[in-house]
Amino acid sequence: MRLRSNELKNKLKQGLQPVYVITGDEPLQMDEVADLIRSEARTQGFTDRTILEADRRFDWNELNNEADSLSLFAQQRIIDLRIPSGKPGASGSKALVEYAARPPQDTILLLTMPKLERSQSNSKWFKALDKVGAVIQIWPIEGQRLPPWIEQRMRNSGLIPEPGVVSLLAERVEGNLLAASQEIEKLLLLHGPGVVTIKQLAEAVSDSARYDVFNLVDSALQGKTAYCIKILNGLRGEGTPAPVVLWALSREIRLLSELSHETGKGRSPQQAIAARRDVWDKRKQLVTAGLQRLSSNGLRGLLILCGRTDRAIKGRDKSDPWQLLQEITTRLSGKAIIARP
Repeated sequence: MRLRSNELKNKLKQGLQPVYVITGDEPLQMDEVADLIRSEARTQGFTDRTILEADRRFDWNELNNEADSLSLFAQQRIIDLRIPSGKPGASGSKALVEYAARPPQDTILLLTMPKLERSQSNSKWFKALDKVGAVIQIWPIEGQRLPPWIEQRMRNSGLIPEPGVVSLLAERVEGNLLAASQEIEKLLLLHGPGVVTIKQLAEAVSDSARYDVFNLVDSALQGKTAYCIKILNGLRGEGTPAPVVLWALSREIRLLSELSHETGKGRSPQQAIAARRDVWDKRKQLVTAGLQRLSSNGLRGLLILCGRTDRAIKGRDKSDPWQLLQEITTRLSGKAIIARP
């Protein structure tokens, strides 16, 4: 069964399919569709989840072993299978056909993969999965489709764009939906719900600053403490709002904390990062370095410190927000973190 992404929410309410295949090359949309399926499945009792990364070394016997095994803690579960190459090979094709022939009653297979090629859509394994479940193909949002998408997302977040705001944001993000989503998050953080002016947008997405928050985060992951402090002072001197700096730092710390949780279950940092679509290829080495250097306890402490900084920014804590941001940055760069054994 083929479904459009905008049809999925209503279809999920009508009942869950044993198999969902999400295919495409747009990370933000794919992640949100997968999150929607997982969220609805959790509300219907599918509380257990197993992640399988089908890389070149993957043993496809694991899929059917998982299908045949019973969870000790939950009868209903999700098998979250990722195929980064989009090509399961001969053994994978056989395993998927066998799975589709007898899908377990209390299990949902959620398979994500890149955009399908014609040969893949005509393959035996794909047709078998399509027959027993649902296929959601994600298409890029480009050209004239982008501004309406941005406006709808802004309004869903409680933001009301003035004339010209949507077109300016579309021009700035150049078709990158993840970047557009992040800019909308920043606008909401800076100004709260309500009307957004062109001036507010220009200030929020300005790329002319000498020091930017993303450079701060990347430098911290590299362990460049002194340089981080220099960037932080530059951001403060240029009038960058403290909430924007906190947003960038806390977002990265939450990512590292989630990845650390995965490595605590026995996965390598590389495996944990490969399973995330929100870590771009050029940042994987940086994130790996940060993950290997920072402990789970240290990351939890940083999240607590981020909460305190948020209260300080809002006047609910007497501490200086910029001093707390400096402490977060210093600890994120590794100076005050106990190294992972």
